[in-house]
Amino acid sequence: MVAKQGRSYELLLADDDAEFRAILRQVLEPHVDLCEADCGEQALEIVRSRHVDLVLLDMHMQQLTGLDTLRLVKSFRAALPCIIITASFSDELQRSATEADAFSVLKKPVSRRTLLQTVSRALESTYGDPEVAKWLSPGS
Repeated sequence: MVAKQGRSYELLLADDDAEFRAILRQVLEPHVDLCEADCGEQALEIVRSRHVDLVLLDMHMQQLTGLDTLRLVKSFRAALPCIIITASFSDELQRSATEADAFSVLKKPVSRRTLLQTVSRALESTYGDPEVAKWLSPGS
C-alpha cells in the first residue's frame, strides 16, 4: 500500500451497485484502504466522521446523485478530491462536475488502467505524493 506520512490512503467508494463496488475493490485494495457507502447520504456521514483522502462517486444513486453528494462534500471539505463514475457521460455532466470542482468524470465501464491513473493523479496532485505513480508499473 502507498503510505502518506506513515499511513495508507483511505478512499471512499460510494455506489449503490454492490457488484460494481466489488470490482473496484479488487482493483483498488492492493493500493489503498477502502471504505464503502451504498448511497450519497451514507457517503456524507463517512466523510464527516472519519478521515478520507479521496471519494469515488457513482452518478446515479437513490436520493442524492453523485453530483449532489459531491457538492455537499465540497461545502465542508473543499480540498477533498472527488471523482464521479457514470454510465451516462455527457458534456453537460462534465461541465456541471467541473463547476462543482470534481477532479474527474469517468465513464463506465472504466478500465483498470484508467481508474488507477485517475486516482493516482488525484492523490499526487492533492497530496504531492509521487509514489502513487508506481501503481501503473508492471506487477502493480
